[in-house]
Amino acid sequence: MNLAEKFAYMATGQPYLDLDADLIAARHTATTVTTHLNAITDPIKQGPIFRQLVGSAGQQPFVNPNFRVEFGRNIHVGDQFYANYDCVMLDGAPITIGDHVLFGPKVGLYTSNHLFDATERQNGGCIAKPITIGDRCWLAAKVSVLPGVTIGDNTIVGAGSVVTHDLPSNVLAAGNPCRVLRPITAADRTEFTGMRFTE
Repeated sequence: MNLAEKFAYMATGQPYLDLDADLIAARHTATTVTTHLNAITDPIKQGPIFRQLVGSAGQQPFVNPNFRVEFGRNIHVGDQFYANYDCVMLDGAPITIGDHVLFGPKVGLYTSNHLFDATERQNGGCIAKPITIGDRCWLAAKVSVLPGVTIGDNTIVGAGSVVTHDLPSNVLAAGNPCRVLRPITAADRTEFTGMRFTE
């Protein structure tokens, strides 16, 4: 079984050997590439390296250091993706992120989990489930998203939240475990037009 076939198998949610030699080598490659990526602050120069790392990326992705992934190739981001400092994505299963998504500092997306049985865990057993984040979402500082979660379009997740279940579109959610606090409505608009500061 080649690496692509192993990733396809992992995406089914079946247990897999986390200590597989191909997976270890792929992690090493991802660490090497992200170390290089983290040394570059110019968005134009960073773009090609980011695209080398991930499965696919839209226009103008940018990540601040220290950005870390498990494999990288299972990550797919849309246009204008932005990750603040110390973002971690463990992409044993696919991570799909929409357009215009913002991550605060120390956001973590974790598709993979060790098996619960102690012997199976000791033998390197893991399981992975995909994470999907819709368009125009904002995950604030230190948000953790756990395996199998889908977050709908336009949703905001408050700082420090642990997202264990799906969240619908157009809501403000927070907590551990994360829960919906209220919908985002027209009352949240401030009439900001994107104009710069005036002198």
